[in-house]
Amino acid sequence: MSVAAPEVAESTTPPGDSPAAPEPENAPSILHQPVAVWAIAFACMVSFMGIGLVDPILPAISRELHASPSQTMLLFTSYLIVTSIAMFFSGFISSRLGVKRTLITGLILIVLFAALAGTAGSVDAIIGFRAGWGLGNALFISTALAAIVGAASGGSGQAIILYEAALGVGMAVGPLAGGALGSISWRMPFFGTAVLMAIGLVAIVVLLPKPAAAPRKASLGAGFAALSRPPLLLLSAAVLFYNFGFFTLLAYSPYPLEAAAYAAGIEFGAHELGLVFFGWGLALAVTSVLAAPKLTRRFGLIPVLSVTLALLAACLVTMALGAQRLALLVTAVVVAGLFLGILNTALTEAVMEATDLPRNIASSTYSGVRFLGGAIAPAVSGAIADALGAGGPYWFAAGAVVLSMIILVSGHGLLTRVTTPHATQQEEASAITAGDEV
Repeated sequence: MSVAAPEVAESTTPPGDSPAAPEPENAPSILHQPVAVWAIAFACMVSFMGIGLVDPILPAISRELHASPSQTMLLFTSYLIVTSIAMFFSGFISSRLGVKRTLITGLILIVLFAALAGTAGSVDAIIGFRAGWGLGNALFISTALAAIVGAASGGSGQAIILYEAALGVGMAVGPLAGGALGSISWRMPFFGTAVLMAIGLVAIVVLLPKPAAAPRKASLGAGFAALSRPPLLLLSAAVLFYNFGFFTLLAYSPYPLEAAAYAAGIEFGAHELGLVFFGWGLALAVTSVLAAPKLTRRFGLIPVLSVTLALLAACLVTMALGAQRLALLVTAVVVAGLFLGILNTALTEAVMEATDLPRNIASSTYSGVRFLGGAIAPAVSGAIADALGAGGPYWFAAGAVVLSMIILVSGHGLLTRVTTPHATQQEEASAITAGDEV
């Protein structure tokens, strides 16, 4: 079922400048969650490991399979474009199959195509298997967010923090595991992901209970129809450009890092790249869990998003100016993770609150647009670098992030449902989590 948000008393506080809400006395700990929530969170972590996993092995794949950087970056594009398209229909699919069966189907596809990618004999084959992997990822990720929000203790705010923590840890561990396993062979990270996802699959099968109520059936075009809601359209447009910047940094950075190290006479292989992106992902995980909720409650959504997007753009400009300097690039990549963690959590929570749409539809539509921005960046970064030099892709990424900030600031009036403070955190939790059964 779905309910509208409760009416909020008028306030003279401008949207986005909400004061801190008082802390409830008996707020449940974020760590006190049903075992099914931890099972989903573990599988989410491994799923997001799959995004950063290939980062440290991109140069190795280029060398061993005789592929150009532009070709190997398509490992991100094929994965993300299929994920993006499938996201728009995942709400329709999950409303027919149910949450548990949709999660299981997605995990089976990820295990299958991750293992096949490890057996591939050409970069084109890996690109194709990554596309199948993306389909499984779409089914799993969009449903997992709704499942965690529905099953977690303490309201949707705590559930989203858990989800973003899983994302951050996965992003951190993925490059580290990719670097460690990739130093043995570029095939090993794919096999490692397949094994870990198989463990997650077993955990979901055994620990996640069947929902008591059947989900409300969504139409085939529900994901696209959701974009007719102005608040969701605004946030989706902003995240399209933001994710272009995100995945430019993630997918393109291994190449200027390796080139800068080579110019400095420093050996910089899969293991070293893995350590850099481990630092990046760890920074992302820390701010997504510890900083984002406190900042948005203290200063309001729009001010936090605007300032953090501006800082991310400045970081990308710094990388564009210093694309040949190894120490600067390493530092900037890790620092960017701090900003990305805040942005991911704040934007995700905003989407879940912005409308009264069913959670699975809102999250899948938003994620579909989000991954589309991510798919475009790796596809064009190689050509931009060839035309404008190593710093070129970072200039485009910085421009995209600034555009995202402009969209949010100019349309903040559409987000009053998100930026208007609730009386207490308990009231906020009950307003969000009284939605659809999962």
